[in-house]
Amino acid sequence: MIDRYAVIGHPISHSKSPLIHGLFAQATGQTLEYTALEAPLDGFKATVESFRAQGGRGLNVTLPFKLQAFEIATDPMASARLAGAVNALKFEGDRILAQNFDGLGLVNDIQRNLGVSLAGKRVLICGAGGATRGAIVPLAEQKPAVIAIANRSADKAHGLKADFSALVALQTGGYEDLAGESFDVVLNATSTGLSQAALPLPTGVFAPGALAYELVYGKGLTPFLKQAQAAGVIRIADGVGMLVEQAAEAFEWWRGVRPDTQPVIARLTVPLV
Repeated sequence: MIDRYAVIGHPISHSKSPLIHGLFAQATGQTLEYTALEAPLDGFKATVESFRAQGGRGLNVTLPFKLQAFEIATDPMASARLAGAVNALKFEGDRILAQNFDGLGLVNDIQRNLGVSLAGKRVLICGAGGATRGAIVPLAEQKPAVIAIANRSADKAHGLKADFSALVALQTGGYEDLAGESFDVVLNATSTGLSQAALPLPTGVFAPGALAYELVYGKGLTPFLKQAQAAGVIRIADGVGMLVEQAAEAFEWWRGVRPDTQPVIARLTVPLV
C-alpha cells in the first residue's frame, strides 16, 4: 500500500502543499501520495481519524486547525509545546506525534536562502498571534541582540513576554512604543498582507540595510512591503521560502531524507511588484 500524506485545512483549495511535496517526492525518489483534505470547521478530529483509518501516515495542518491539532496530539514535540500549535502530524501506531516547523522554516529561509545572519541583529516581529508564537524560540536560538514584538493590542504582546520569560527576554508593546527605535530585520506576522491594510509603523523603524519580510506569500507587494520600500528598504521578501522550508522539515521528519528547496522556491516565487 502506498504511503499517504495530506494537508488539512478549511479552506484548502489554494494550498501549494500537494505541489511542493509532489516535487520533493519526485526529486528524492520517494513513492507516496499527497493530497489536500478540507475538513468541516466542526469536523477536524473526525477527518483526521478517517484519514488514519485509511492508512494515512502524516498530515500538514493549516488554518484554522493548528490549535485543534495540538489538542489531539499524544506526543507533542518541544516545537509544538512551545508554540501551543501544530503544523505537522505523524502517526505511529496509536501515537500522534506533533511538530511545529513554521518558525524553523522562517529562520532557514532568512539565513540559508536570503543570506541574512540573525546573530547580533535587532529583530522586530509585527503581530502577536500564532505565527509569532511559533517563531520566538527558533529566532532566539540564533542569538539576536533583541527580539521585539509589537501588536495593536499591547497586552497581547506583553502576554507573549510572560509566556516565554523562562526562555528568552522579549521587548514587547504597541506600535507607538517603537518610536525612536530601529531594527535590522522586520517581520510582518499579521494578517494585513491579506486584508491590504497598512501597519502603524513609526518613521525610522527600518535600520539602514534592513530586511523587510512579509510572512504572507504570493501576494506581490503587500502594504507592509510598500511601507518598507517607501522607507528606503531595498531587501524585501515574502513568505514563499518559509512555506517551502517548513514543508522540507516535515518531509524529512516523515521520510528521513532532506529535499533540495531551491528549485521549488524558484518555481513558486511570485515577483514582488
